[in-house]
Amino acid sequence: MPDVAMLFDTPLLTGSTPVGGPLLALGQSAFVLVSWWKMLLLFAPLLAWAVLVSNSFDKHAERFHLGREKWGAVHLTLGLVAVAVGLGMPIPAWWGFLIGFVAMVAILAVDVLAFVSIANKDERVPDEHKLKLDMSSFAAASAKRKASREAATVSLEIRDPSGHTIKPPEKETPEYEVRAAAEQIYIKAREMRAARLVITARTKEGASSAELVIDGVRHPGEQYPTARAKAIIDFWKSCAGLDVKDIRRRIVGSCRVLRDAVKTDVRMVSIGHQGGLRLTMQFDAAETVRRDPDDLGFSKQQRAAVDEMAEAQGGVVLLAAPAQNGRTTSLYSMLQLHDAYTSNIQTLEIEPMAEIEGVRQVVFEPSDGAEFSTTIRSILRRDPDIVGVAEMPDVETAKEIANADLSRTRVYVSLNADAALSAVQLWVKAVGDPKTAVKGLRGVIAQRLMRQLCGNCKIAYQPPADLVKKLNLPGNVQQLFKKGGQVLIRNKAEICPVCRGIGYEAQIGVFEVMPIGDAERELIGAQDWSGLRSEMRKRKQPGIQQAALMKAVEGETSMEEVQRISQTKKPAKSGQSKKAEPKA
Repeated sequence: MPDVAMLFDTPLLTGSTPVGGPLLALGQSAFVLVSWWKMLLLFAPLLAWAVLVSNSFDKHAERFHLGREKWGAVHLTLGLVAVAVGLGMPIPAWWGFLIGFVAMVAILAVDVLAFVSIANKDERVPDEHKLKLDMSSFAAASAKRKASREAATVSLEIRDPSGHTIKPPEKETPEYEVRAAAEQIYIKAREMRAARLVITARTKEGASSAELVIDGVRHPGEQYPTARAKAIIDFWKSCAGLDVKDIRRRIVGSCRVLRDAVKTDVRMVSIGHQGGLRLTMQFDAAETVRRDPDDLGFSKQQRAAVDEMAEAQGGVVLLAAPAQNGRTTSLYSMLQLHDAYTSNIQTLEIEPMAEIEGVRQVVFEPSDGAEFSTTIRSILRRDPDIVGVAEMPDVETAKEIANADLSRTRVYVSLNADAALSAVQLWVKAVGDPKTAVKGLRGVIAQRLMRQLCGNCKIAYQPPADLVKKLNLPGNVQQLFKKGGQVLIRNKAEICPVCRGIGYEAQIGVFEVMPIGDAERELIGAQDWSGLRSEMRKRKQPGIQQAALMKAVEGETSMEEVQRISQTKKPAKSGQSKKAEPKA
């Protein structure tokens, strides 16, 4: 240890009877000696490091899911080592203190540089959010944020469900600041092409955030104090006519927002959960689910099989996809394959996402006391030509459909399943009797949504020969594409103005179409799933992964997207909640 006189050299107390009793006594005298300038020199870099880690690095790790707890342990360990080295350098001379100080600063610097280097290499961190150690840039960013807060104004026209414009509060009031902040979140989401905005007010202070869902993938957004996030949620709920005091139940509302004469219908879903309160804002939901069958993404072979299914009379066709993967869009599109003016077409939905011309859309209301299964039974007994069932909330619904007279009525059933085979297994399990389940089954259409590469910045590359062979790609594949995110403007790399640096600009569907004939019905009735797989291969209809690979070969998507959507998930249980939100 350094000489005590070097670090503690100012007498505070002397005397034969020290204040505080024997605990402070050192022989006949007590000395508490402190060199204030040395302690100030030691704690200045330590304080700066602590502020940087807590205010920047910790939030950065949480925002981009970099392992916040792991990095917290690393920062704490290196911080303790730095303090120990700074205070405990065993050299009894003035330059021993100097060596300890330099070593402490070096350890703290290593921690900072390591985090910045590793975080910037992580693919989850967008280019525009890479960390920089330029202090002038920190100051400029701070000044920019301050100016933005000061310049935050109310610029949107917001109309409640009845069409009345919601007037802005008086300036320089807390209500005005909340509305300005809420509008800024909305404006950023629209500028980033987000389809949904998820605002979460968590019970843990400082952990609340606004996340953007862009092309089906969540992107971290700004973080807010819990009180501010709750105030923003309450503002948007009031705009949609929702009860701001209702923080437990799932409640749904809507409003309309006008910005520069552009109208956007905003559908809002508020729900309480164990961690706090969440508000999901979906933009122009009706436009999202309106898609012509030709634009869904079927290959020519698949479209021919789908048309053949639609032309056949009666029976059940299963439409399968995980949540938020286009089931509602496909259901509405399949109904368009039938003439709504010569056929009696009906749907049963919990929450219709859009109006379908010529189709009678029955909305299920649990508050009426009726069950979903009894409602579908009532519809089927009226002998409609086509019925679209947007949800299968319980096994009773499946049994009612399977036991109905399906000789004339075609029923499209939407299921939460990730592949055609798992959809068939889910259907059989829900009906209970394989023979009954398969009797009216005519086909399965399974799908996933994947991101489409930005045509303005995608990057071509030559795939390795072993990859082409491993994936069984056509031998003449000379190039594939990956996401870019940047373009050259005057020989300088700039963020792509089309995709805003994300590398993708839309979503496309990839499908697996399985027609069900006599051979397949026999195998399903016997629950011979291996035999069913073999029979599916004989038809040479591509599965979801094969369809996705063809999209990559055609340059529409990347191999990273193929890998992402090819990950198999467990099929949902048949006993789904009746209040499950319909997915577009």
